[in-house]
Amino acid sequence: MTAMAEFLGSAWWLIVSLGVLVSIHEYGHFWVARRCGVKVLRFSIGFGKPLWMRRGRDGTEYVIAAIPLGGYVKMLDENQLPESPSGHGTLSEQELEQSFNRKPVWKRIAIVAAGPVANLALCVALLWAMFVIGRPDYAPVVGQSERIAAEAGLQPGDTVLAVGDRATPTWSEVQMALVPAALDRADVTLRVADSEGRERSVDLPLDRLPEDFDERNAVGVIGLLPRHQQPPALVGQVQPEGAAWGVLAEGDLITAIDGVPIHSWSDIGPEVQKLGERGGTAMIEVERDDERLALEIQPRLTRSEDGRQFWALGVISPNGGRAPKDALLRYGPLQAVPAAFAEAGHQAGELFAMIGRAFTGRVSIENTVAGPITIARAANAFAGQGLAWYLSILAMLSLSLGILNLLPIPILDGGHLLYYLIELVKGSPVSERVMAAGQYVGLALIAGLMGLAFYNDIVNNLVP
Repeated sequence: MTAMAEFLGSAWWLIVSLGVLVSIHEYGHFWVARRCGVKVLRFSIGFGKPLWMRRGRDGTEYVIAAIPLGGYVKMLDENQLPESPSGHGTLSEQELEQSFNRKPVWKRIAIVAAGPVANLALCVALLWAMFVIGRPDYAPVVGQSERIAAEAGLQPGDTVLAVGDRATPTWSEVQMALVPAALDRADVTLRVADSEGRERSVDLPLDRLPEDFDERNAVGVIGLLPRHQQPPALVGQVQPEGAAWGVLAEGDLITAIDGVPIHSWSDIGPEVQKLGERGGTAMIEVERDDERLALEIQPRLTRSEDGRQFWALGVISPNGGRAPKDALLRYGPLQAVPAAFAEAGHQAGELFAMIGRAFTGRVSIENTVAGPITIARAANAFAGQGLAWYLSILAMLSLSLGILNLLPIPILDGGHLLYYLIELVKGSPVSERVMAAGQYVGLALIAGLMGLAFYNDIVNNLVP
């Protein structure tokens, strides 16, 4: 049931996200085309058979189609129509004036560029809304420090104030700043404050990362575990007929098992397994109502839903073992304006840098190109955390769509812009033969990119 709910949720949020992004992108083309005097024949959200269609007073057909994975704006163009909209074999004088191909090159550039620009503008607007609403997150506090992080001097309880020149008010910002540095194996300086508020600088020598480290767990490989991933060993519920029934109570804070200190919920499992394999009873120490108690307990062998056996006490943590979010990334309406532009600029820079890493082989391609399954699952997961989180991933997707469409690949907006720039330089349009060859090259590149995206989806999401 959970898997089905996740599937349906992912499909729904993928459709919603693509619907928003495509609508804004195509509306950018549509709006500028109309202002440049070009007749728009059809404005379609989706491809294939129309599910809904209405013809406006301007003669434009507004369509919602069956396949919700894109959209298009069809403009009057004498090079693409065998007949005029009025049914004649040639275009009338009025239709020629409204034809896209008859417009000056600067107007064609404006119309084509309007789609990606609309997505970039949407990205800024979404980030502004996210900042104003406020995105709940976790404080950037170190819970555990090992390997490179420990050797550099990071200690549990340190608050990461900045990574390089990027402020890190939440743990998400810490991750987003550390991952690119790890991929480049570039040493980075952290500004941190200890539990008493004393600030200092810590240099992380990321050039010491192994060559084949897990890029999706770069922060963990560095040796950093945030505090929120170490929730206190607080008992939220005692299962009837479990080993702890009648021994522990809701609200107990487990501090030690068989003399071994317990600092977080994740410490309980390994100690219980050791205790069960050794056999017999042991003392479990807890704090209850400001009292310290030592209670006798014996784990019981339990079988999970998949048939795996393990030793358990029969206790459940509050919130499923997750710590409550204790930070809020938020700005006032005016402060959010420059913050949104700055964040959009930063994310754009990181996107270009990631593309560069992929082409130079500094990052594996399967972690660079995401397909619809990955996007759908991410959209579902972000939406589950609240509106602000969903706006943040929608902004990132809008930015990606805008920038990727500007790449000089034929059949994309960037490819058409390249043709028009060449036309500006040489003083005449690119020949039909060159454009046809470009279309084939563009189709091959896009097909290869889509194939890679689907392959990455299968490997990262469907292969056990």
